[in-house]
Amino acid sequence: MNKDVLAVILGGGQGSRLFPLTHHRSKPAVPIGGSYRLIDIPVSNCLHAEIRRIFVLTQFNSASLNRHISQTYRMDPFSQGSVEILAAEQTPDNPNWFQGTADAVRQAARHLVRYDAHYYLILAGDHLYRMDYCELIEAHVERGADITIAAQPVSVEDASAMGIFRFERTGQIVAFEEKPKRDRLEQIGQSIPAGAAFAGHVADKPFIASMGVYVFSRDVLLEAIEEEGATDFGRQIIPAALGRYRVNAHLFRGYWADVGTVASFYDANIMLTHPGAPFKLYDPRRPIFTHTRYLPGARLNDCTARDAIVAEGCYIEQSTVDSSIVGIRTNIQAGSTIRRSVLLGADFYETDMAAAVDRGVPRLGIGRGVVLDRVIVDKNARIGDGAHLVNEAGVQHADGDGYFIRDGVIVVPKDGVVPPGTRV
Repeated sequence: MNKDVLAVILGGGQGSRLFPLTHHRSKPAVPIGGSYRLIDIPVSNCLHAEIRRIFVLTQFNSASLNRHISQTYRMDPFSQGSVEILAAEQTPDNPNWFQGTADAVRQAARHLVRYDAHYYLILAGDHLYRMDYCELIEAHVERGADITIAAQPVSVEDASAMGIFRFERTGQIVAFEEKPKRDRLEQIGQSIPAGAAFAGHVADKPFIASMGVYVFSRDVLLEAIEEEGATDFGRQIIPAALGRYRVNAHLFRGYWADVGTVASFYDANIMLTHPGAPFKLYDPRRPIFTHTRYLPGARLNDCTARDAIVAEGCYIEQSTVDSSIVGIRTNIQAGSTIRRSVLLGADFYETDMAAAVDRGVPRLGIGRGVVLDRVIVDKNARIGDGAHLVNEAGVQHADGDGYFIRDGVIVVPKDGVVPPGTRV
């Protein structure tokens, strides 16, 4: 076990950009890929790097995340490893909730310093990627850095939504700007140094951006978070550290996506269904871990499935599934068509279906003759017979009867009910 490193996963704020998926849960607890939750990504990366002292900082809707972590990550009692939730708490010294990422770490520091760790690995809980943190930490140590930031080349279009670096040929960062506007990017006119640290750069990605993955030497982090008014790593901590500490960039060449919005969450899931996708949930050497549910294999009765991920415990009858993800325990009744959609599944099986009908609601899952195209269906939702959710008008933002539209994607919320015959 890597005893010199302690990992801190930031649960994020209220998650309004992922609403309604975050209406009842925190961002790290949002399901992804049919069987997983977002928190499984950074935790799995940590476990593969033998980092087993992991804290998750949360503030909003942490009940489902607590339950998932307690049921999933039960460490060997002899290893002294754990995945522990640190929820925002009011104390005599600080009556306030978390004000930002750095403030969350500041308030949690009194718990973190009890552990003998030389380095702190700061991670986000809403990113999709597979990284060897050992390489990142080794680069931090070998180069004598105080702070190391994982980074990757990005296009001009992506740069305005991220933190952008300028740096020396050695890789030391000399300037950092959080989410610069397009005209500011043109002023920066950044060029990538031709050093070994940045080999593999491609011309259509002229900027180097932060991935929100940081390694801090212990004393440096504790000093940095005490700066007056410093509440956020990207906006305050990192810019203030330049010139004061040795801040280096470590280039990451793999797939990475921030899934903090409905559009990015939808795109990341649909990407997983594509042949030759740049990121795959299955990897025999570095699997993504999650809660073991002991569900039976999916059962498809006279169905057509193309470029689809169908999770365990599903039952699909005489339907078509195309370029979609079907999450655990999903029930799709006969005659339905699911295209380019993400079904997050269900937490339980409905054993008494007649009772649902008696209550005047559809059966759990997808009814008969339903058509879904570019839809996210959250857990335990009920979509009545004959409903067509396809957003033919191309609406970008709307609230409807049992559904929402965000970024042009129809979202049926958790426990949502879409009446039979609904047309969108």
